[in-house]
Parts: sequence; structure tokens; C-alpha cells
Amino acid sequence: MSSTVYLVPSVLDETATHTIPLYIIDAVKNCSVIFAENERTARRFLKSICKEIVIDDYEWFAIHKAEEEQVNNFRQKIKEAKNIAIISEAGCPGVADPGQVLVEAAQQMNAMVKPLVGPSSILLALMASGMNGQHFEFIGYLPIDSIEKTRVLKEIENTSQKKNSTQIFIETPYRNDQLIETILKTCKPSSQLCIAADLTGANEFVKTKTIADWKKEKTSFHKKPAIFLLKA
Repeated sequence: MSSTVYLVPSVLDETATHTIPLYIIDAVKNCSVIFAENERTARRFLKSICKEIVIDDYEWFAIHKAEEEQVNNFRQKIKEAKNIAIISEAGCPGVADPGQVLVEAAQQMNAMVKPLVGPSSILLALMASGMNGQHFEFIGYLPIDSIEKTRVLKEIENTSQKKNSTQIFIETPYRNDQLIETILKTCKPSSQLCIAADLTGANEFVKTKTIADWKKEKTSFHKKPAIFLLKA
């Protein structure tokens, strides 16, 4: 017997359990070990998609704690031929997610890695933005320092113009409004900005407008999970 590592997508919005395909329940039931970015929310997520899952039957490990130690634990479970589920805090494991280091270890050990279908905020936002879906780049988080942030925004706007590409980035929800303010001050009036917030939730919002048009609106995305796309 050999180990199979299942990459289990989680909901983007707690109420959106309908976005999780049923075959994910079978995959979780086929595992005995869970590595989760956040154990508490992962437990709640599993209970929300299937009441039959006995949470305490699994061996639990938290991905974000003591990374090297957890990679060693992960390697040990593969050696024991245990089936493992990796669960992100929201969306797909391995994409803008600390679970990537475990997937890397699984590949190095020649374990079978099975990515499972589920919601990805990056792809959902790109799909709905109307921006270039043939050529895009995910930047992740921009620098916190305001001078550095401005510099990077100018850089990615130039890259977008040169390569005709969509530039995608995220921010900690409580800093969304400051980021938007910086974008509107820094970027060219003709550049397009898409803001996608509360994806898959009841208050889902996805709008693409020019910087000039965004300046005419009063917006607040404070503490809302959001993703930003820029196209010069």
C-alpha cells in the first residue's frame, strides 16, 4: 500500500457549502490524517459538509505551526502509507497557501497527489473580471510599507501594459480600503481595476471599472475577503 495525498478545497464563504462537490466527502472518508491550515475552521467545515464524519477519528496536524516539524510529521505519515487530506483555510490547498510545502514533500517522496475540484477565489475573480484570462499573474500580497506598495503598484501596472496581462493580488481584509486608496492615487486613470469581494457568498460583489470611474464612487470593503485585479 502507498499513501495518497488529497488536496481538499474548502468553502470561501461559510454558507456556500453547495460549492463543494460531493466526491470530496468520499475523499475525506478515505483518509486517516488531516493537515489543516486552521484546525478549528477545518473541523467546522467538515461538519458542515457531512454530519457523518467523525472528526476525532482523524490524526490532526496544523500546517502553519512549526513548519519544519510538520513537514517531518507529514513525511512520516507518507512512510506509514496513510492517506492524508490537506485542507486550506479557504479555497484550494497549495494556491497562495502554506500547504504547498507539504505537496512539494509529497512529490519528492513520489506519493500520489490528487487535487480535488472546488472554489478558487483567484480563478472565480478572473473569470468574472472580463480581463485577460490568457495571460495573468498572481502576485499575492503587496508590501505593507506605503512607499514600497506604491512602487510595486507602478511596477505591476507597467508589466500589465507591456505584456497585456492581468495582475492579480490580495490584501488582509482590514487593510482593503487603504489599498484601494493607494491604487486610486497611484494608477493611471485609464487602467482597469476589478474588485471581487465575498465570492460565493450572499453579498458577492464583482465589478470592473477604470480607475477614473472608481474615483467617482464611495466604496468600502473593510474586513471583507476581497481579491484585486489590475489591467493597464
